[in-house]
Amino acid sequence: MKTKTFTTSNPTTGKTLETYNYMTDSEVESIIEKSHKAFTAWRSKSIEARGKIIQAIGKELINQKSELAQLMTDEMGKLIKQSHQEVKLCAGICDYSASIAADNLKNETRELSNGGKGIITYAPIGIIYGIQPWNYPSYQVIRYAITNLMAGNSVLLKHAANVTGTAKRLESIFKNAGLPDGLFSVLVIDHDQSDTVIKHKLVRGVTLTGSPDAGKTIGKLASENLKKTVLELGSNDAYLILKDADLENAVKQSVMGRIYNNGETCIAAKRFIAVDAIYDKFKDAFVKAMSEIKLGNPNEKETDLGPMARKDLREKIHKQVTESVEKGAKILCGGKLQEGDGYYYPATVLENVKPGQPAYDDELFGPVASLIKAKDEEDAMRIANDSRFGLGGGIFSKDVDRATKLAEMHFDTGMVFINSFGLADPTMPFGGVKDSGYGREHGGFGMKEFVNVKSILISE
Repeated sequence: MKTKTFTTSNPTTGKTLETYNYMTDSEVESIIEKSHKAFTAWRSKSIEARGKIIQAIGKELINQKSELAQLMTDEMGKLIKQSHQEVKLCAGICDYSASIAADNLKNETRELSNGGKGIITYAPIGIIYGIQPWNYPSYQVIRYAITNLMAGNSVLLKHAANVTGTAKRLESIFKNAGLPDGLFSVLVIDHDQSDTVIKHKLVRGVTLTGSPDAGKTIGKLASENLKKTVLELGSNDAYLILKDADLENAVKQSVMGRIYNNGETCIAAKRFIAVDAIYDKFKDAFVKAMSEIKLGNPNEKETDLGPMARKDLREKIHKQVTESVEKGAKILCGGKLQEGDGYYYPATVLENVKPGQPAYDDELFGPVASLIKAKDEEDAMRIANDSRFGLGGGIFSKDVDRATKLAEMHFDTGMVFINSFGLADPTMPFGGVKDSGYGREHGGFGMKEFVNVKSILISE
């Protein structure tokens, strides 16, 4: 039987990077069995012993930071400085997870209603299967893998095909740091094989970061097989610019929030809703700043915006822009396909964005901003929540107490950022509502998503 292969390419040049072989079904079965065997030994290790290895993984990530960062930039086009930032974040997650695990996973005792004693334990359950995207090739993996390893589970990874090199490098880093064989394994497989993994009796949980359609498919298959899932499914996050906003900061943060990681971030700022009192001033400054963004090679210091990760992704976002314009949106800057090598797309701002346009309804996974005018604060919040998504959002206002109250009482999202744009923080829960999925990672919450909350009731 002929071996199935695929290639990866460098989005900066369009040239082929590597050719990989898909694993055979028997290889996948062997890896799953090895993962389960490794779990049975790992689960009995103390939290302190696990933590030492997790911390060692963090150190090894820093040891290989230059090589890993360059590989991520080569595979998906992120700015090299942002690749370095990503590796540092990953190391920080390792340290934080190790530091909170003992307290987060410790037994709890309660007095029973009959006078007896109750003990609650957080027991690992087995193999956790992660299906991860390409946009943060290391972070997306570390985010779920480290907390689950810390909880005592073993981990399988199906990474996006175009960042297979990063997946394999991470597997090597985990091994070099002393993680026992079988606890973290990369599966180089196709979608049909992935479905078989989800159904496998030894796989106990599934976590996916991807699109809502992928979430529906994976969630349905997992639920049919009674497997718990955590789904993070993207968004079209709204950022409100209120009349008392610090205009300079709002523009600076909004630009960075839209173009960071080449605009390919699930929790990026995407819809910018400015109230009438400040709309024109914000629009002029925002469009000027976006039009001055330097598009170029992600390895060069002066570059602000690199290429999109794949050719088909560039085609998709241009189609979304074109369709939005056909339905009444207006291009204020950008919006034109770039000639030459690489999958470049310019920083773009659309105005007159309304329901029925992709720029209003859908996720724009690239450097395209939707600018929307609201009558007032109440109207702005209405527009922000007028979305099937609910991952993150933001508010720009000098009245922090007022903004905090709006975030708490009215924003229908899992996360809200005040006077900044959305970047993950290991100390705070990460996740969304509505079509953005369910479940939480970070902040200790992810460590308890895939454990058996076990009740032990003692009568005396």
